[in-house]
Amino acid sequence: MSVSDMFIALQGVLTADQDIREEIRKEVQALEQTAREILTLLQGVHQGSGFQDIPKKCQKAREHFGTVRTQLESLKTKFPADQYYRFHEHWRFVLQRLVFLAAFVVYLESETLVTREAVAEILGIEADRERGFHLDIEDYLSGVLTLASELARLAVNSVTAGDYSRPLRISTFINELDSGFRLLNLKNDSLRKRYDGLKYDVKKIEEVVYDLSIRGLNKEATGGAGGEK
Repeated sequence: MSVSDMFIALQGVLTADQDIREEIRKEVQALEQTAREILTLLQGVHQGSGFQDIPKKCQKAREHFGTVRTQLESLKTKFPADQYYRFHEHWRFVLQRLVFLAAFVVYLESETLVTREAVAEILGIEADRERGFHLDIEDYLSGVLTLASELARLAVNSVTAGDYSRPLRISTFINELDSGFRLLNLKNDSLRKRYDGLKYDVKKIEEVVYDLSIRGLNKEATGGAGGEK
């Protein structure tokens, strides 16, 4: 084979790879749009009247996740099944965003932390990497850390809306989350930096709870209103 033929063959490989990446980009753009729609919907809970509409917003969000499952199913067909990590960077950020959104919906519904397996089911993908397109553990953890920041914001807005019990429950949840992350030996630099931000979320929520205590509103929160969600 001549040098020219060798480089023509190499160009064929490069072109095929570029075609795959372009197809993946199109699918990821569609996923990003759906993620934005879900986020816009859930952002309504931060408004004063949003707390009364939480069940309705969560139901609508779950309907949008039906679209996500269809889009992810299409994405799976755009690259060889055994090359997940070769192209992972293309969808990593949107998948982390979708993990956060799924975790936020589950928290709003039950005030519990969604498992990685449950998120994978919501997204219609695998939890086990051996079974193909899956939810990477670090992507799951990154999404959970984004949830912590969102709940810190929700704690502040809850007080504004006159819901004094919610910040106390969020504080308990975030502290449990922080304790869980302390059990992990994080090697990923990006994930480690994200985790370092969790202490600021904890501090922000502690300030909200302290302010409620100073104003005597924590007693009201743990009284008659304490059982409401």
